Amino acid sequence: MPLDYAELMTRRTPDQGVSWRDRDAILYALATGMSGSSPGQLAFLYEQPALQVLPSLASSLVGIGLLDNCGWDYARVLHVGEQLTVHRPLTDSGSAILDSRVTGLRDLGPDRGALIEITADARSRGGQPLFRTQRQLLARADGGQGGPGNGIATPPPHSPPGRSPDLDCRISTRKDQALLYRLTGDTNPLHADPELARQLGWPQPPLHGLCTWGIACHAILATICELDPTLIRSMQGRFSAPVFPGDTLITEMWQQANIVSFRVRAQERDEVVLNHGRCELAA
Repeated sequence: MPLDYAELMTRRTPDQGVSWRDRDAILYALATGMSGSSPGQLAFLYEQPALQVLPSLASSLVGIGLLDNCGWDYARVLHVGEQLTVHRPLTDSGSAILDSRVTGLRDLGPDRGALIEITADARSRGGQPLFRTQRQLLARADGGQGGPGNGIATPPPHSPPGRSPDLDCRISTRKDQALLYRLTGDTNPLHADPELARQLGWPQPPLHGLCTWGIACHAILATICELDPTLIRSMQGRFSAPVFPGDTLITEMWQQANIVSFRVRAQERDEVVLNHGRCELAA
């Protein structure tokens, strides 16, 4: 069944309840490389005296269920971009109401696929805004069907200053990192099943894009923010190459006042895997 572009643009899932507990926040921190042996990081892994929460946990609370049965070849869908705006820091446990919608669609052609953008706004049960995510997905097998050619207003990619990085942070992923991360809620079998991965052209199950996203957040917090999660106001970036469990990820950072430009490189292949990163800190 091909994508129905007109129907897709009408998709909404309003008033969807989500919740998390301290256990979820701890598991997420472990799955994005936090370690109790690193100074200050135990505060993200142990609830006493007060659990700290990675801001990027918000992205993991947003699924893509509004695109269920939309006609795409889900096995060939790639997560290519993510943006997070934090209105209020997440507490160690809580609940939110999500309003999700398709906000953009671009047919890139039969050989390139279709780009779909989903925006989700989260608010407290009292109506206070908590965070917004904007996610771009590339349906590689679903282009060239005559849909709109420019349904997403994509701003120019953010670029770092033209100098060597000011700082970097090296985080080694585990061989079973994807199996650990999938416990946070993303159970796509691509990230667990070696045979399925090979059938889809991967040498092994890749790491989830949102795990790389969380590792980048972890790196910025640890390197620039002195592990104070209340300093991060927004993050954005584009996924540019796969990460495989066991890769060493180097987050390179440039700081200009309260703006941190960043990119993530897989050390073993010297390949940029998350590019055009921009993180805004509290002024």
